[in-house]
Amino acid sequence: MADLSAGTGVPVPTIKYYLREGLLPPGRPLGRNQAEYGPAHVKRLRLVRALADHAGLSISAIRDLVGHLDDPGVARTELLGVAQGTVTARDDARAGEHVRQAERLVADLLARRGWAGTAGHQAARTLAGVLVSLLELGLDDILGALDDYADAAETAAGVDLRVLGDVTDRERAVEVVVIGTLLGDTLLAAMRRLAQAHLSVETYRATG
Repeated sequence: MADLSAGTGVPVPTIKYYLREGLLPPGRPLGRNQAEYGPAHVKRLRLVRALADHAGLSISAIRDLVGHLDDPGVARTELLGVAQGTVTARDDARAGEHVRQAERLVADLLARRGWAGTAGHQAARTLAGVLVSLLELGLDDILGALDDYADAAETAAGVDLRVLGDVTDRERAVEVVVIGTLLGDTLLAAMRRLAQAHLSVETYRATG
């Protein structure tokens, strides 16, 4: 365990905590108080740290996620969808006069984009919740640009799948979730802020 700690930079007490919580599989016993940890443990430990430190997931959510990863009852072809469901925010549309309008806007968007098969995805409900807020604030300009945002989202998703490659491997599928869904969101948000700062300067310079 000391070697595992030295190789990953994760303190021994934290590794022991992850073992107790089921986030890290036990090592191969070598004796009464010794166990051997291999490259798979290093990879899993780094994954757990990324989920906790950069993706902001709770220990409970990480336990659910790695539980799916280690569950042979979850088919490889289903693992990516199951993992995405585990980490997608549960922000449903709240009750109010704009809920039905928001749900209709989402349904129309999914139909136009050919994304109708995702209607039951938690992210569709989260999107409806965001649209309710936009409707309440009267931000019709953003509502009118939904397809532009969808174009950008589809481009980003295409890049995710291209650079991340094969997702039939169980460990790789969860890496796709971490990079494409969680860290990827943070990455895109940071780059969007940079682009906004750049374009606003360019716009004001051109009109000033």
